[in-house]
Amino acid sequence: MTNLTLDILAFGAHPDDVEISCGGTIIRSIQEGKKVGFIDLTGGEMGSRGSKDLRLEEANKAALMMGLDIRENLHFRDCHIANDEWHRLKIIEKIRQYKPTIVLANSPSDRHPDHAKASELVREACFYSGLAKIESFQDGKPQECWRPKSVFMYIQDYYLTPSFVLDVTDFWNKKVEVLQCYGSQFYNPESAEPATPISGEEFFEFLYGKALSLGRPCGFKLGEGFIADRYIGVDNLRSVR
Repeated sequence: MTNLTLDILAFGAHPDDVEISCGGTIIRSIQEGKKVGFIDLTGGEMGSRGSKDLRLEEANKAALMMGLDIRENLHFRDCHIANDEWHRLKIIEKIRQYKPTIVLANSPSDRHPDHAKASELVREACFYSGLAKIESFQDGKPQECWRPKSVFMYIQDYYLTPSFVLDVTDFWNKKVEVLQCYGSQFYNPESAEPATPISGEEFFEFLYGKALSLGRPCGFKLGEGFIADRYIGVDNLRSVR
């Protein structure tokens, strides 16, 4: 296993969760020189469209296009994510392995129940990862404890009030290009698979509209919103937009 240290480690309940919700933020961070990795918790095998193997293939294609440093899948059972000791320890192992400064997690409340469950699971694992008496191992060797400096939850399907919004105007077209790697999930007039809330022809317009609504109050065109469970500090009043 690699001992690469990451600036940002983003967790998603399903392949494509992170890209849909904060793909612009990820692309911007990578282009700014940050080391970024994804951990998908499941293969999305219970989804109405595609298959586990196909979704993993699409996720790897998206990772290459974005320039991620790592992308892994923990192969938890889709629709059976639980905040228990076994699931937490698997995430703790990854947090201690990659020692991220920032962790991104699913939305605390959303249409898909897995999203809220994954959010709670990842946030608690980040805290417990900093406790030395909780043991975890990598390649048979004990890991050192590590707690990320910040854990932020990206906003998904529901309109939730963000703690802060990041300007992704210049990175939106690349985000859309990355999302098109997930051909099984989005609009395809030739597909015979069931329609889903994200497979309609209007879904990308919905994403764009949400980005407009998040960016507008901040003074920029397109934004992606995040929720923090603590106060957000700023260096000075001039840095607030």
